[in-house]
Amino acid sequence: MKQIFVRPELCMGCRSCEIGCAVQHSKDKTLFSAVLQSPPPSPRLFVESAEDVKMPVICRHCEEAPCLNGCISGCLYRDEKGFVRRKKERCIGCWSCMMLCPFGVITRDKEKRIAVKCDRCHKLDLPACVNACPTGALQLVDLDEVPKEIRGRAVLSGTRAYKP
Repeated sequence: MKQIFVRPELCMGCRSCEIGCAVQHSKDKTLFSAVLQSPPPSPRLFVESAEDVKMPVICRHCEEAPCLNGCISGCLYRDEKGFVRRKKERCIGCWSCMMLCPFGVITRDKEKRIAVKCDRCHKLDLPACVNACPTGALQLVDLDEVPKEIRGRAVLSGTRAYKP
């Protein structure tokens, strides 16, 4: 299974991922029309910053998804690829999923009164946020490769810190 892997050390906080996401979820799927759309399309991920660190915060499509388990209308479901998705016609606007999301990435469309969450751009080979990231801070990787990547970075940082 492939997941979006976040490398915060590469994020410069440009918000290109947010813009790419919003454009992908706009009516005409172009930047120009998205800017003119009313209401404007909402991104499904958020670039947050704390101290000197900037990082995209995205839906992790958790294996034990609190949002999915707490959805009282059956609006949220797990698709055949394992992603937590939404049936907007079933959403009743109770916001249970929003309150239960441990990452705070489920928002609401105030006009339509429905929950808005990442759908992993299920119709695209590469999610819009990953495609829009100019620095590679967002990468689509095989989940089994993530521990190897993290170990590799730990080795590199450890060798830089060690000076005999």
